[in-house]
Amino acid sequence: MMLESNVAVPEVKDDQVLIKVSAAALNPVDFKRRLGLFKAADSPLPIVPGHDVAGIVVKVGSQVKELKEGDEVYGDIAEKALEKPKQLAAALPLAIETAYEGLEKAGLSEGKSILVLGGAGGVGTLVIQLAKQVFGASRIAATSSTQKLEFLKSLGADLVIDYTKDNFEDLPEKFDVVYDAVGQSDRAVKAVKEGGGVVTIFGPVTPPAIGFVVTSNGEILKKLNPYLESGKVKPVLDPNGPFPFDKVNEAFSYLETNRATGKVVIYPIP
Repeated sequence: MMLESNVAVPEVKDDQVLIKVSAAALNPVDFKRRLGLFKAADSPLPIVPGHDVAGIVVKVGSQVKELKEGDEVYGDIAEKALEKPKQLAAALPLAIETAYEGLEKAGLSEGKSILVLGGAGGVGTLVIQLAKQVFGASRIAATSSTQKLEFLKSLGADLVIDYTKDNFEDLPEKFDVVYDAVGQSDRAVKAVKEGGGVVTIFGPVTPPAIGFVVTSNGEILKKLNPYLESGKVKPVLDPNGPFPFDKVNEAFSYLETNRATGKVVIYPIP
């Protein structure tokens, strides 16, 4: 990937704002685009990829009422940003929207149990927290490698499963909901109770599991913002980051290993 610094500042339409970006986060969809997997749907080069952003509003369109110049914001660039960010806010938007929408689609509600596959990843860390703090799950199980099991407990998992030692689908306990954040729906459907819900965000979909592509929605971020501001739900940043902007290629390479804990963040951005 080549970085192009000679990029024009976007013109602001009446219903838009211009943000000076302070930090951004990488998502699997970003490195897949980098690898050319979405050529058929992409715009002609050069393009400005990415979703998650945190920064400061520097220009406001004439029809914008909720934001003003100088506001600190975070959001998904495919949708409107929100106010009151933290330095860590760039790690949140796409992952937390994916986590929330998947839990809704799978039918998680208060008192139900859930199994999260890939609990230590960018989406999985938020699925665990939302399941506990927002949806009121009665029991949360999650998978990870050996060294991350205690970390999952700190996020709120009641049962942690070491995928290097145990096959989660062979356990006698079954769950009301299974959230597959790793692409193993063929195994996930074996761990759900009869009539339960399975949702997957990667790979082939084995019925009755359902797959989906998140629809970015600023209203979800508004709804969840109180949980973020209070600290009940926290962004998780991979300890190898943040990566400076001139190391963005290294950040992509690291993300592609599928070994990141939480989100990989680029900060600061000049």
